[in-house]
Amino acid sequence: MTNKTYDKIVLAYSGGLDTSVIIHWLKEHYGSEIIAVTANVGQEDELIGLEEKALKTGASKFYLAEIEESFVYDSIFPTLKAGAIYENKYLLGTATARPIISKALVDIAKQEGADAICHGCTGKGNDQVRFEMGIKALAPELDIIAPWRSWDITSREEAIDYAEKHQIPLKISRETNYSKDKNLWHLSHEGLDLENPMNEPKYDDILEMSVSPEQAPDEAGYVSITFEEGIPVAVDGQEMDGVSLIKTLNTIGGEHAIGILDMIENRLVGMKSRGVYETPGGTLLYFAHEQLEMITLDKETLQHKQEIAQTYAKLIYNGQYFTPLKQALDAFVDETQKTVSGTVKLKVYKGNMIVSSVESPYSLYSEAFATFDEDDVYNQGDAEGFINLYGLSSVIQAEMKQKMTFGKVANETAAPIQSGIHL
Repeated sequence: MTNKTYDKIVLAYSGGLDTSVIIHWLKEHYGSEIIAVTANVGQEDELIGLEEKALKTGASKFYLAEIEESFVYDSIFPTLKAGAIYENKYLLGTATARPIISKALVDIAKQEGADAICHGCTGKGNDQVRFEMGIKALAPELDIIAPWRSWDITSREEAIDYAEKHQIPLKISRETNYSKDKNLWHLSHEGLDLENPMNEPKYDDILEMSVSPEQAPDEAGYVSITFEEGIPVAVDGQEMDGVSLIKTLNTIGGEHAIGILDMIENRLVGMKSRGVYETPGGTLLYFAHEQLEMITLDKETLQHKQEIAQTYAKLIYNGQYFTPLKQALDAFVDETQKTVSGTVKLKVYKGNMIVSSVESPYSLYSEAFATFDEDDVYNQGDAEGFINLYGLSSVIQAEMKQKMTFGKVANETAAPIQSGIHL
């Protein structure tokens, strides 16, 4: 641990186990003024009582940074428009929030004249990278303190021991000590019995935003989502701001068990980890957005965008939000979204999503051309010339192989005579 001293330290404060312990630990080891900062990214009830708790446990000041709207429009919606999904499953619920929180921490640190920013991320996780990449990009002059990489506490059990020893109040018990991250977009669960992939998740015990498929209604529901240039703007015909729209879809999706994911993913630091994620509204949005792109983007743009989506997802997952490549990809994505407007109606049933209808003024789908019935716009005879040209390279390749095979057979047949061997 460094011997540096700091007058003021800004702490990314959630009120959970780690940051509750960290306030006391920072004061004990640095003697600094601790400014607790909680970013409101849609945790709702988790925000209750945080200021009182932070001040009682040693913070000199508490900030609640209201960044929910920025989280939606600066991170969630750009990622949605890109179609970015990490390892084809994870909708980046934690990863999308970290750069926006990092900016809030930096803004308050500069306002307060702080010397350092502290976070409670472990040395095994992705979030340490995401926070620190954001801080370094926005305020390289600030020091970063990560207690989990320097203190003597080696497990969450020992962190609870520390809290009990110093009479630090906690909202958890040893039996319910899942590691959770909650925001407007998702809720993650890690640890305890989930660390063994042989264990089936106890969905009825852990789910908070959703119900299990068994608990979902026996009758299907319907929801319509309207987009303008790739951004969702209305649900069932009712226009909404982004925050309200996601909350509405969370309710609808959660009631029908949409967006429950049990995943073993590859962390940036090299290990595999298992998490159960709840992303009800986000899953509806991704699926609907994908359907709309299918009828509004041409083949080459759509397929190239699908390739770009993987790169975009890795950038977000790996904490590379404030990078030139991310900015360049955003420009490409925004260009592709100019015609991604329209309405998608989905049928939802016990965790399943089924397309009911898709409509857009920019649709490239033409029933007149695609119909199996008689039409007067398409000359099927034209396909013969197209196939002849499209298959020309295959024909040339096949003729070459035939010549090589014929020559080889001829040589093999003539070989005994040429060698002077008579049978």
